[in-house]
Amino acid sequence: MRTLLTTIVAGLCAAASAVSVADTGDTAIAALVVKETPRVVAWRRDFHAHPELSNHEVRTSGIVAEHLRRLGLKVQTGVAKTGVVAVLEGGRPGPTIALRADMDALPVVEQTDVPFRSTVTTTYRGETVGVMHACGHDAHTAMLMGVAEILAGLRAELPGKVLFIFQPAEEGPPEGEEGGAPLMLKEGVFATDKPEVVFGLHMWATKPVGEIGYRPGAFMAGSDGFRLVVTGRQTHGARPWMGVDPIVASAQIITALQTVVSRQIDLTQNPAIVTVGTVRGGVRGNIIPDTVEMLGTIRTFDPEQRKDILARVERTVSHVAASSGASAKFELTGRPNPVTWNDPALTKRALPTLARVAGAGKLKEIGLQTPSEDFSFFAREVPSLFFFVGVAKPGVPMASVAENHSPLFYIDESALPVGVRALTQLTVDYLTGKM
Repeated sequence: MRTLLTTIVAGLCAAASAVSVADTGDTAIAALVVKETPRVVAWRRDFHAHPELSNHEVRTSGIVAEHLRRLGLKVQTGVAKTGVVAVLEGGRPGPTIALRADMDALPVVEQTDVPFRSTVTTTYRGETVGVMHACGHDAHTAMLMGVAEILAGLRAELPGKVLFIFQPAEEGPPEGEEGGAPLMLKEGVFATDKPEVVFGLHMWATKPVGEIGYRPGAFMAGSDGFRLVVTGRQTHGARPWMGVDPIVASAQIITALQTVVSRQIDLTQNPAIVTVGTVRGGVRGNIIPDTVEMLGTIRTFDPEQRKDILARVERTVSHVAASSGASAKFELTGRPNPVTWNDPALTKRALPTLARVAGAGKLKEIGLQTPSEDFSFFAREVPSLFFFVGVAKPGVPMASVAENHSPLFYIDESALPVGVRALTQLTVDYLTGKM
């Protein structure tokens, strides 16, 4: 039985068989994507089998840099610790645009049955954890490498420059470190070759394979990380009245925090999310500990609403802890991510290109997305467009699809040429004035 990827490749090859490489029209680019797809798949599988956490993408960035040097690009390594930046100069004068891919993986134990699944382990926050590309960054990196290969072959016909940004630490740098898009900007990634626009994409688990999702204006939520430390008084588990139980207080706090969004915020204005992702406290079942630590995130779309929610969360934490005789410290951690904003004018210009790439009925405007992205920092500097490419396996009901960040996250690889072609075609159309 032919796979969907095989069908796509065969169809594009047949359509492009008589077209010159020098022609930068849709059919020629489709043919170049077909030619590059096996290498993109191989790179993606290699990165998937060898994932690296934020600010530790040493092997990944080395492979990326070697590939870009082979293409004759101007390559800079060690940007924001492990980032790679490269410039492709076209054969004629023109604008500069940027394309971005993120490279880091997550502390997740993979549970898929693909032959290239990760078996990597490392230490994260003092614990031994698995490492997995559970959010598609392996695909993002491989696809942008493929885009670089194709555009390097077209450089004589291209006006302007293309800035390739291979970014570390999108998922957030380790505690006490800087990283990601903010550090790349701080170190001057746009200082020498500031682009007119920046494009990026994300593989998305809950969209059908090959479908492209976009939204002008606010697209993905802003996010704040937080840390809570609830302090009680340690005692024997058989005599809880002799101490103050921070575990019970923490349970009450977790429940109460959900009422901030469900009962105190006008959700008809914007969605908002308060999530507690980790709870750590105690060492034995018969000892009530002194402290419990919790980590979480807050997602918002409006600056004033964000300020209000932060104040309500801090007040709730303090008062609920006090009602149990405990105390609690609330603090924001790491860097807040701004809302990911798609420039409406640029989005409108890009839609015909994306519609041609996606095909009939596969370009969809979608609603606000509550995950966050540090691509938003680049978008604050220059007009940008960030969009989703669906990766859900055909025939699988969306209700049963494993989400991004799940240990069962799966990419149908027939989505890879869609992403490569989208970024390539956007670049060509923008630089040649077809957008």
